[in-house]
Amino acid sequence: MERRNELYRDAIAVIERDYAAEDLSLTVVARRIATSRRQLQRAFAEVGGTSFRRELRRVRMSHAASLLRAGGQSVQSVAGAVGYRQPAQFSKAFRRHHGASPSAFRRQPERLAA
Repeated sequence: MERRNELYRDAIAVIERDYAAEDLSLTVVARRIATSRRQLQRAFAEVGGTSFRRELRRVRMSHAASLLRAGGQSVQSVAGAVGYRQPAQFSKAFRRHHGASPSAFRRQPERLAA
């Protein structure tokens, strides 16, 4: 179990550092921390109670919310900054995660800060 804890911590560190990379995937992270995809999937499930994709989305959405609150960047620019190639895909993911569109979130950050 300690090995899975270590894998999980290492993977989270990679995600936190490289969340904006469009090509960040379970395979890429597994390679970077010298483990198999399956071992990493198990670590996310058992230690984190989540999946790689959910964790990556959570980190990206958290950073996106911070960028939108700070202002000064278009939604398209924020989408690119957190690893989304398509602004529409970003907007859909953001709405699903935060319950509001990126533009609505920016207009009312104090109410929608999730």
